[in-house]
Amino acid sequence: MPDASPKTFRADFKRFFGRGLAVLLPSVLTLWILVKAYQFVDSAIAQPINSGIRAGIAETADRWPAVGERFVPDEAEIAGEIEARANEKGVDTDPATVRRELTRREVRAWWNEHALALDWIGILVAVLSVYFAGRLLGGFLGRRVQRRLERIITSVPIFKQVYPYVKQVVDFLFSDDKPIKFNRVVAVEYPRRGIWAVGLVTGSSMRSIEEESGESLTIFIPSSPTPFTGYTITVPHDEVHELPISIDEALRFTISGGVLVPPRESIPDRDAAEGPPDDPGPRILQQPRTPPRDSTRDDSKES
Repeated sequence: MPDASPKTFRADFKRFFGRGLAVLLPSVLTLWILVKAYQFVDSAIAQPINSGIRAGIAETADRWPAVGERFVPDEAEIAGEIEARANEKGVDTDPATVRRELTRREVRAWWNEHALALDWIGILVAVLSVYFAGRLLGGFLGRRVQRRLERIITSVPIFKQVYPYVKQVVDFLFSDDKPIKFNRVVAVEYPRRGIWAVGLVTGSSMRSIEEESGESLTIFIPSSPTPFTGYTITVPHDEVHELPISIDEALRFTISGGVLVPPRESIPDRDAAEGPPDDPGPRILQQPRTPPRDSTRDDSKES
């Protein structure tokens, strides 16, 4: 009788390894996404702002006695730096230039000593800038400035092909008065009878369509796993079936490819209820056997 221990160990290992992935992977992926998002914001937004703040401190240090005392070098330091540069070719030894470079060096060294706290200044400034920009652009004068800037941008050959579509996506995600509002989740038979698709109602249909088909609804069918893309269809009102789930639950269902079903809509796993088979090998679907054809009967009928 062959030893079944290697097979049992392999099955146990696969089961527990999969269970460990199911427990750890969501947390690890969430942490990875947050880290990557922070790194992008820090490198693309915060660091340029911090560089500008350091340059501003260095350029205006003379105007603030306390700041100048901390960062601006005295005459002895400037003379020593000029003397050290005297033997180097192609190095600027102008006292004003040397003074400015030494000030920037001191500001950078001080910033690096307190980088853990000071690096957040760039993110804070970015958040406040976006907030005040929203406040300013929300007024009458701000909207006029925004429209003028949009006209300038859309007049540039390359930008005018890209900017309108990017603006539509941004307005859809962040605008208070969204041009498209998903108000409920429905199920429709699409793309043919017998196949059901989960969709989001965006509003009523066009007048010309309703004159032909009666009262209809416009429905957006999101695609998996990118719900920003999909299909827009118009369906008669009596062929639309409302689902008792929220918009977020419908989007999670779509993004996961149907894996994340809302709890109140989930159906118990029939295979799990029956229990695992004794043989964990692959299941092969057997075609039903048909009785052999009786040739004599067919021949008699033909005759």
